[in-house]
Amino acid sequence: LLLTAVLPLAAVIIVLLITWGISINSSAAQERERNTLAPPTSVPKCSLSRVCPPSHIALRIRSGAADIVGPTVCFDGKIIMSHALNNVGPGLNIAVINGEYNTQTSHKHGALSFFYFFFIYTLTKDPKDILAHLKKIKRGMIVLVASFDDVTQKMTNEMREIFSEMGSTLISSVKRRDSWVFAGRAGTKIKSLFEKQAVNDEKNNIYGGWPEMVEVGGCFPRIY
Repeated sequence: LLLTAVLPLAAVIIVLLITWGISINSSAAQERERNTLAPPTSVPKCSLSRVCPPSHIALRIRSGAADIVGPTVCFDGKIIMSHALNNVGPGLNIAVINGEYNTQTSHKHGALSFFYFFFIYTLTKDPKDILAHLKKIKRGMIVLVASFDDVTQKMTNEMREIFSEMGSTLISSVKRRDSWVFAGRAGTKIKSLFEKQAVNDEKNNIYGGWPEMVEVGGCFPRIY
């Protein structure tokens, strides 16, 4: 009688162990599937507070501070212009980005291969040379601009018009020693949301003869 009672109990234990094992294996498989399907954790680029969607690019532009600290430009998570890189100077600091749209990728938004080239308009440059460089920028190229010291000594009305065609709405009011940062697209005349100006005002300046540093940052559209 005792043996008869033990056998069913052993059978129950075996069934429970098998069921528990199946449950663990099923849970582990589901966890592996979730980890496989879940996108990798992304970190915001250029010190933004959020991750940009695939259709946009992270950027941040800081102007120079007085005539001492140079500007900094971050694009797509990379510092591309700064004092540390030794590629900034007094006047206009401009980075031009030529993005090539790759339609062969499987990603629904495609991909951009970026090629950077920079030119720095120092206070000693001939305005004709500056204008010639600005006119070479092809329509649709991304243009990032940061002031350092004073950008107006070599600024002409024709230069201001070119920046206006890139989407600037403040360039017409930029005056001596104003701080100014801007991001736009050449030749599109689309109003830029990435522009800021600090006016040189002796009563309110925080750096003596210069106003405060200004910066813009956010997610810039990959295509227009």
